[in-house]
Amino acid sequence: MVAFELAVQDAHGLAVAARLPVDRIELCSALPLGGVTPSLGFVEAAVGTPGMPPVHVLVRPRPGGFDYDPAEAATILSDVRHVVRAGAAGVVVGGVRGGKIDNELTARVVEAAGGADVTFHRAFDTVDDPYAGLDELVRLGVRRILTSAGAAQVADALPALAALVAAAAGRIEIMAGGGVHPGVVEKIVATGVPAVHASAKRTVRDAVGVSLGTADSSGRETTDGNEAGRIIEVLRTPAG
Repeated sequence: MVAFELAVQDAHGLAVAARLPVDRIELCSALPLGGVTPSLGFVEAAVGTPGMPPVHVLVRPRPGGFDYDPAEAATILSDVRHVVRAGAAGVVVGGVRGGKIDNELTARVVEAAGGADVTFHRAFDTVDDPYAGLDELVRLGVRRILTSAGAAQVADALPALAALVAAAAGRIEIMAGGGVHPGVVEKIVATGVPAVHASAKRTVRDAVGVSLGTADSSGRETTDGNEAGRIIEVLRTPAG
């Protein structure tokens, strides 16, 4: 059975994840910015929600690229330790330097996680040689890779995704993500991926009346339970 991971960024998303047969969640904040580290209070709320599947926490100190300076790396490692102590089953990170996996940071994250799962997120899609990157992440002890196979939308790179699954050969889990919706799930599953990731979000019109930053102030994103349910339905329907 293909596992389903749901990205969650608010309390409503937690309720959806606890109600649906989700295999795990990626807990984050500010998905419109690509996601950043959620608050410790939100991590504790997720872990403490009855019926919640395993909670994997995104640890990303800022939007933008994935080449982190020493101060940012120290924040990442501190956050990894904090969220694991709070009960997270895993962390989701990514560091890239010079077009290659940031070996030093990734190794330190695996150590700081202390046995909790480590997922390398879509920073993987920015490396120059994904096959060399895959081998390096296997060597470092990373549990899975979240990837769109280098495309903006994973459905536009299905042959490349299938090639990554073949190259992984069961040594590391390849999880497909990036623009996943019910209409493309069947094709994604046909590549042989063991896991699919989606945010299944909708916009809630919730104008604040004044601009508080550069993001759209006319609404906010939240989890769409119906969309998530349709994705799960496709995943759980036998082929043919």
